[in-house]
Amino acid sequence: MAVPRLRVPSAEPSGTLHRASDEVELYHRTYTTLLRSSGETLLRVLEPSHAAMNSSLHPLAYDLEQPDLGAFLYSLRRLPESVWRANVVVMGQEAEAFARAGFGRIEDWTPMEAPARRRRWFDNGEGTLAVLLASTSDLDDAIPSLVAYQLEWNKLHALMRAAAVADDPDPAAVAAACGGSEGDWARVAESWPDGLAAFVSEVRDRKLNLRIRMLGGSQAGYQRLTRRWWAPVRARLTDQSLSDKPMYFVSSNTHSLMNLVSTKAGVSEDEIVAFVESEGPDYLVEELGDFREGRTEGSWENFLYYGARLFYERQPEDGEAWDRRRKAERELGITHISSRTGLRVSAQVIDLAKLDPEGLDTRLGPIDADKLARANGVVVNIEYPLGLAAYNILREITTAHDTLRGVYVLGKAATLNADVGDVLISGVIHDEHSGSTYWLDNAFTFDDVAPYLVFGSGLDNQRAVTVKSTFLQNRNYLDFYYREAYTVVEMEAGPFCNAVYEIADADRYPSGEAVNFSKLPIDFGIIHYASDTPYSQARTLGARGLSYYGLDSTYASSVAIMRRILSLEGLYDA
Repeated sequence: MAVPRLRVPSAEPSGTLHRASDEVELYHRTYTTLLRSSGETLLRVLEPSHAAMNSSLHPLAYDLEQPDLGAFLYSLRRLPESVWRANVVVMGQEAEAFARAGFGRIEDWTPMEAPARRRRWFDNGEGTLAVLLASTSDLDDAIPSLVAYQLEWNKLHALMRAAAVADDPDPAAVAAACGGSEGDWARVAESWPDGLAAFVSEVRDRKLNLRIRMLGGSQAGYQRLTRRWWAPVRARLTDQSLSDKPMYFVSSNTHSLMNLVSTKAGVSEDEIVAFVESEGPDYLVEELGDFREGRTEGSWENFLYYGARLFYERQPEDGEAWDRRRKAERELGITHISSRTGLRVSAQVIDLAKLDPEGLDTRLGPIDADKLARANGVVVNIEYPLGLAAYNILREITTAHDTLRGVYVLGKAATLNADVGDVLISGVIHDEHSGSTYWLDNAFTFDDVAPYLVFGSGLDNQRAVTVKSTFLQNRNYLDFYYREAYTVVEMEAGPFCNAVYEIADADRYPSGEAVNFSKLPIDFGIIHYASDTPYSQARTLGARGLSYYGLDSTYASSVAIMRRILSLEGLYDA
């Protein structure tokens, strides 16, 4: 079939957007061209264009007297903790590229983690960090994070050398001496492995002068990486005779769908309650008391899921509790596949016919056991990828399989008009990568999520803009989109739309066109939950991690997605 589309005439943008986008594009063009070099480049070369962009996440980049702790904390959570010890950061797509470039086997280096990004980092212990990139969006995320980190580190270095800061200061003392709020310094103390005193000592004694280098970075390389990522998932589908079944693709997280369809797998309700009472955080113990006294409106199921999450975090992965859970999930037709490639996206396969109707979350409604046993579909759920990796993944899946029946996206977004924790359902997606605007007949509406929301609100008929990076935007840029009624700012919907277009049309996805998605050969739905606002930097879910109350929007959306799949399988009475 052909997808209706209309080429949008080019027009000179308004002066405000023209200046704002020019600043962002200059920065983007600067680092992408510099990284074409086969050698190392000093990161500080990018600092002027980074500051000139006036990013909404880094508004004080130009101010040498005032630290921007919000930007520092934001970048701190997206980089490994050892980055301050490094001299050079080498980026590539596959480990083999590092070996060919003379770095040896990076798999033998110390693996490192970044709290807020699923990206593979390796440290050789001698000043070199290696990082595997899954798409150009990883580059657009990593480079501004590195620049912001170095800018703020060196700013603090100068301020701390000039100020009289005690060797063992408290947040208030550092705020008084160097600027910034006491609350932000408290968050720095929490985020730094050895506490605030160690942070002050290390910043005062060391000025950063990082170098960066890119190995490869071709589109063919990203496609090859994605194919290697999909191979074990495809093999598992084949081994279980599921590859020819109708497939429902979901991009969400690793916990919500699994929990909804396997409530009786693993730890019991009594065990979770006992764990919360004895080892749970104070706010969860208080919530448990509120449930017992009938003083909370929260979901008991969500409480149990969150308690179970904390319980399993305390258990050894090779211990009895995890073994019991894995065995129960296998019996229910649930398979987990972890990624061993630079595309660090886990996947789960759910054979609907093997699910136990007694083990389904009550919000999924009564399901007839005989009908469920005859269900023909399979759900492939992945951890939501970053940016353009979404296009690569869905395109690879649709190239390998022609049985796709539905595509459902649940992701985080910044909101310009709602509150953190609200659910946002868009009917229009503008993709900055392709310049195209997609008009959706979204599979989900307010009525699909509202019955399951307790703490947040549901907003449908929204408009979303897919940006290239959280850093690659400024206030004028966001104000322009807000005036055009785009209130959802995110990174994956546009690439997913581009891939869906290629499912329905013989052409490659278009550039700079308006595309009508009212008639597609598959079911397509996108839901976002508001995790932060573009102006709040590191002070919302985007930096602090998903809280117990944040589960409300996640599970309401996941219930809507799972009910949609079960409905298409004909498992609800008409």
